[in-house]
Amino acid sequence: MADLYALDFDGVLCDSCGESSLSAVKAAKVRWPNLFNGVDSQLEDWIVDQMHTIRPVVETGYENLLLVRLLLETKIPSIRKSSVAEGLMIEGILENWATIKPVIMAEWDENDRDALIDLFGKVRDEWMDRDFQTWIGANRFYPGVPDALKFSSSKLYIVTTKQGRFADALLRELAGVTIPPERIYGLGTGPKVKVLKQLQEMPENQGLTLHFVEDRFATLKNVIKEPELNKWNLYLGDWGYNTQKERDEAAIISRIQLLQLSDFSNKLK
Repeated sequence: MADLYALDFDGVLCDSCGESSLSAVKAAKVRWPNLFNGVDSQLEDWIVDQMHTIRPVVETGYENLLLVRLLLETKIPSIRKSSVAEGLMIEGILENWATIKPVIMAEWDENDRDALIDLFGKVRDEWMDRDFQTWIGANRFYPGVPDALKFSSSKLYIVTTKQGRFADALLRELAGVTIPPERIYGLGTGPKVKVLKQLQEMPENQGLTLHFVEDRFATLKNVIKEPELNKWNLYLGDWGYNTQKERDEAAIISRIQLLQLSDFSNKLK
């Protein structure tokens, strides 16, 4: 029987954390310019470095902006408007982001999620237009992934919370891979559980064995809650943006298979 793979993008195919963190700093400077008065390059480098550690909490790109500001407020008491920033450690963000996020958004009067999404996309577009090679170079595909995509005999879909135009540009320019646009489900196409339901219901996908590869543990748990999605084989990529605690928890859930990068490439081939 032939296979269909629905693949997350960031953290499964591409390590985009460097680019998304730098874009978030650029966007945060646009959104809150006064907060960055007197912030030197050393502090910016520290923020970008910390973003690599807390990346597992990010579901949608705009959250990177919030994390940049939160990190800044942990370092500079004079600009602090958040009640949670004082004494906040990286572990606290990893453990409690779902609780922290609505609190800081309210305290900062940032209740327009769409405006933050638009700003994040606009900053990326401007960076791409101004210096495409540097933007591309801030991303990297995981070893073996471009070839695995190129030579795969399976039917491939991209299911991501990234804006589709950025995923498409990276696939074409950095990996040398063309995925038909109708097979890229990016930000705005609905929750991943909804996309998976759409994919399994398409007449052309009937009879295919269904696989979903994701690096975000919470997303896989959402899939498990949906009885309609019981046909999907679920995989947590252990090379992506997740923590050891999440991998340990996933290992005891029978529906989820822990996947290593070498096995992923072999599966697609």
